[in-house]
Amino acid sequence: MKVAVVILNWNGKKFLEQFLPSVIKYSKDFAEIVVADNASTDDSIAFVKLNYPEITLILNESNGGFSKGYNDALKHVDAEYYVLLNSDIEVTQNWIEPVIRLMDSDPMIAACQPKLLSFYEKNKFEYAGAAGGFIDKFGYPFCRGRLFQSMEEDLGQYDDAAEIFWATGACMFVRSKYYHKYGGLDEDFFAHMEEIDFCWRMRNYGYKIMYCPDSKVYHIGGGTLPKSSARKTYLNFRNNFTLLFKNLPKNRVVPVFAVRLMLDGVAALKFLMEGGFSDFVAVTRAHFSFYKHRNFIKRKRKLQHQKPLNLIYNGSIVTDYYLKKKKKFSELDQNKF
Repeated sequence: MKVAVVILNWNGKKFLEQFLPSVIKYSKDFAEIVVADNASTDDSIAFVKLNYPEITLILNESNGGFSKGYNDALKHVDAEYYVLLNSDIEVTQNWIEPVIRLMDSDPMIAACQPKLLSFYEKNKFEYAGAAGGFIDKFGYPFCRGRLFQSMEEDLGQYDDAAEIFWATGACMFVRSKYYHKYGGLDEDFFAHMEEIDFCWRMRNYGYKIMYCPDSKVYHIGGGTLPKSSARKTYLNFRNNFTLLFKNLPKNRVVPVFAVRLMLDGVAALKFLMEGGFSDFVAVTRAHFSFYKHRNFIKRKRKLQHQKPLNLIYNGSIVTDYYLKKKKKFSELDQNKF
């Protein structure tokens, strides 16, 4: 098949039971369907073997997280396009063809995402990717359709195919040759923001990341880690610092990190004041982990290609959201992109 839909599973039998039927129904004529298992201890693999013998199974030796799990599995998948698909996603009719058609039209498109909507509120965008991702000048990720915890209703306002800064890892179409040529996902991230790092890397090499509104999927979110957990807080803050240090142009590293130290300190205090002591500790641990591994990350930075930033938001999403009360992407100053 030209396309391989690869679902990474870890103890996710309940999601496989719920969502594999839609994947098979709307994908089997267009793609090979693969379940890559990260050493699950539940009976999800037995479930797939019994109920879906036509599905290709790849058994990873350990749970190395999202990044290593996909890197290990995709070595065994032969297709022009990979679709990295979370197990907690419901796909819809005609979800593959429009994205592949868009990517086929331009060989410089390295990755693309569909419209990501909420499984529970199907008229609203979903946190993990909405209508395409961006970052602000201090490295904070946000999306068309989602600023921090504010999710917009889908009223067709983002029904244009558009170049974006990053595509969601919850449902990311990617050219296999670029995935392997440029090292795949950074395994040191384990989980969270590894797709932003990958997309930034592709952009630094001159490739495009796109959003295709003609394809839509519905995402539960928080399938492996709860939406609110100290572990997730730790990974997000640690990986965001790593992301910036690896990819920022040299002249932006010191100014950005100076501001981020202050803003992350404010975030940690906010957690503490709201009773989130474990999240406060997680932010502190994230910073110490980054400093401890700084020289190692610096060596990785030297192996990569940095270039002047474009398609970032040259403003502060923190200031706009919390001080100026801008809750929608359309309310941001579009001249700052």
